[in-house]
Amino acid sequence: MYETALRETHRFVPVILIYDTDCARHAFSQNVTAAMKVTSSGPQTLKMAQGEPVTLDCTYTSSQADIGELDIEWSIVSPDTTKKDQMIISYTGGRRYTHGDPDLMKGVDFTATDPSQGDASLTIASLTASHDGTYQCKVKKTPGVDSRKISLIVMVRPSVPKCWVDGVEAVGEPASLRCRSDQGSAPLLYSWRRESGGSIPPDAIQNSLTGELLISNHSVSHSGVYSCEVSNAVGKESCRLNLQAFKPPNRAGVITGTVVGCLLLIMIILIIIWLLIFRCNWNRHEKEFSNDIREDVPAPESRPTSRISSFRSGVAYSQVGQTQNEHPLSTNTSYSTAKYDSKFGYAV
Repeated sequence: MYETALRETHRFVPVILIYDTDCARHAFSQNVTAAMKVTSSGPQTLKMAQGEPVTLDCTYTSSQADIGELDIEWSIVSPDTTKKDQMIISYTGGRRYTHGDPDLMKGVDFTATDPSQGDASLTIASLTASHDGTYQCKVKKTPGVDSRKISLIVMVRPSVPKCWVDGVEAVGEPASLRCRSDQGSAPLLYSWRRESGGSIPPDAIQNSLTGELLISNHSVSHSGVYSCEVSNAVGKESCRLNLQAFKPPNRAGVITGTVVGCLLLIMIILIIIWLLIFRCNWNRHEKEFSNDIREDVPAPESRPTSRISSFRSGVAYSQVGQTQNEHPLSTNTSYSTAKYDSKFGYAV
């Protein structure tokens, strides 16, 4: 906005004076607000590991022109511009006040015992995922006021990776060295290096995103100890493996051995089957033979009694071919003469 003024000289000639009132107003505003100033010059974006402490710097200076009451505010800036920022801690009238979620405020406090002495920095004792966000430090002492924003990114350290060889460690074959970390905030970057036996083969292909080190043509000179390091913005871990080189077996010998083994297995199976069939036939034949009746075999002979039993029965025997006489044992008992049979002997 421009304003004009008429000024008369001694000759009564009108003079037009032009004033830039906006520039004058801006200069006056700068003189007023320059007194209160946040002097911290650290990084405005911090990447910190989960569980670690952090200090958000906010130092300031004031002058004698700032005569009002000191007011310090820390708040979390809402990503939605239509919503209010969340105040977490403040200092006014010489007293400290906490605001917001009590769980979020655990371990959150001013770094200095007396923030009115020029240090309004904020300390968080142990970072969690909920502490991630943009923080604003605002220092006000009428008529001066100034502020500073800090973006805090809470990340997870990479876990100890696992190293292994994918495939056969045979000479002449491709060897794939793998490395993987199960935990950690992205991006995770993998890097392989050789600890013993020289440097990494020049023809090896290394993928920093997947953690693979591919050796297309493995040889004895490639064997040795390899280490893999995984890292992100807040930490790093590593693992090791020992890559060996085995000579591949003779393929012709392997094929010959396989064929011979198959033939032997078939022969063993056939022998077992033949033995089972023979055993079944033998048992069946033996059973049929035991059930047959032999008509041409004579009946079994009767067993002759002993002399004692013959004597008790009252029959006396003599030698073969001789006649036998009857001898009375008593006057009241008599016995008949027994006939001799050449086939069965004397009758009982």
